[in-house]
Order: sequence, then structure tokens, then C-alpha cells
Amino acid sequence: MDFQNRVGSKTGGGGPASASESNRDRRERLAALAAETIDLQKDPYFMRNHLGTYECKLCLTLHNNEASYLAHTQGKKHQSNLARRAAKEAKEAPVQPAPQKAGVDIKKFVKIGRPGYRVTKQRDAENGQQSLLFEVDYPEIAEGVVPRHRFMSAYEQKVEPPDRKWQYLLFAAEPYETISFKVPSREVDKSEGRFWSHWNKETKEFFLQFSFKLIDPAKQGGPGKPAPPPALLPPHLSGGRPGGPPPNLPPPPMPPGSAPPMGGPGGVPAPPMGGGVPPPPPNFLPRGMQGRDMPPPPPQMR
Repeated sequence: MDFQNRVGSKTGGGGPASASESNRDRRERLAALAAETIDLQKDPYFMRNHLGTYECKLCLTLHNNEASYLAHTQGKKHQSNLARRAAKEAKEAPVQPAPQKAGVDIKKFVKIGRPGYRVTKQRDAENGQQSLLFEVDYPEIAEGVVPRHRFMSAYEQKVEPPDRKWQYLLFAAEPYETISFKVPSREVDKSEGRFWSHWNKETKEFFLQFSFKLIDPAKQGGPGKPAPPPALLPPHLSGGRPGGPPPNLPPPPMPPGSAPPMGGPGGVPAPPMGGGVPPPPPNFLPRGMQGRDMPPPPPQMR
């Protein structure tokens, strides 16, 4: 029989496999793969009977060899029965309590009120840096408790409408209530010597001092902001005698019932032209001349 000249064959190769041969090869490959990954000794549904064949206790099927049983375990019937059995066991199993997570014991104290405090505003004499000193008294603080503090943004609290210009400084110590102070929302200088806290165990006082960072005028003005007005020095520091009033001040207010004087701008009467004596105002008579003839005015002096 010529096996080399069959239709579709190659020299040195076999002929095309039929459908049955392909299925058999596929089952063998699946069985070999399952044998490598599945241990039949640990399968609760695998059983060998007295006839030397194998049974599936879940599906109640008979198999001639282990490869047939392994192929059965990969089939649709066996997988659906496994899912049904798992759902039934989950439904009948008692509800197991969730394992407790390791948490931190919360200490509960009865609040006894607010502590006493003192706030001192300070300014450095050398550079003008502003600072605040807080002294909080905790005479009945719980044993082993150290006061704590933190800064809180205005958007974290729910007591007042949030304002970005302010922030809050909180102090907490059991069993006292937590107190807070409203301070300007400026950058805090946390350099050495500018920010410190101390808890005095003997006097039961907590101290906290912090300073605000200095603002650079050059950076504060910016390119689009106008320059600040020049500072006015007192006369004894300017090196000269005290001068008259500034030239652009408005005139003083007139008394009620009097007409504003005529003359130059701003209600100031214009000075007389020439070096002569100005003429007297109309209807003006000196005392003792009422009812007499008005003497002629004096001659112009040149």
C-alpha cells in the first residue's frame, strides 16, 4: 500500500487526521495536562470500585481509566455539579463571625470644662517680627497625658463660615475640652528658636510660642501693584524747621450764615494789586462817624 502518495500527504509525513483522531488526541492532551496539575488522591469525588474501574461520586459516572476520569472533570457536567454543590454548602453553612481587627483602645474621659489660658503678643525689637506666646493651665490633667496642639485650616471647621484670612490653633488634653484660637493665616516661621513648646509637669502648664515669617516688601508689591507711599518723618528727624501747611489743603469751613468771600480760587480773597492801601469795604463807618459826612479817602501813596 502506498502511504506516500495519498492526497494531502507530504514526503516523510503522515496523512491528514480524521475528526475522531483529532478528538482522541485532544482528550489525551487534556488528560496528560490534568494529570500534571491535579492529584487524584486528594479528589474527594474520585473512587475506584471492586471491578477495577473508576467512579465519580458527584456525577455518578463510570470510567475505565484515570485519563477518562480526568477528562470528565474538565467537562461541563462535572463543573456545573461542582458549582451547585458549592452553592448548597454555602447556604447551609452557619454564619461565621467576622474576625476582629486589632484596634486601639479608645480612652473615654468625662469632660470637666475648659482650661485657663494666657496669650501674649510680642514683637522683636531688632527686625519687628511678630510672635504669639500661649500659656495653657491644666491643673487636673489625666495621668500620663501630654497636651497636644495643631494648626487647623478655616475650611476644616464647621462652626464659622470659612475665611481664608484666618486659621485656628488647637490645644487638647484629657479630661479638658479642646480649645482653639483664631490667628491670622500667615506662614509660620518654624526655624530654630522661633517655634518651640514646653510642658511643665510640676506646674501643669503648657507653653507654645511661634513667630510669623517676615514679609519682603519687594515681593509683596509685585509687578502689577503700586508702590507704597513714602513714610513721613517728624520735623525733629527731618533736619529742618517745621514748615507751613501743605499747599493743597482745602480752605477752612465757613461759619454758618456767612457768604463765601469773593476772590481767587478756593474762596481765598485775591491780594490787592499795587502797593497802595486797599479801599475800605462798602457801607463801613468807624465808630463815632455815624450820621456825619464821610471824609475823602487818603491820597495814593507812591
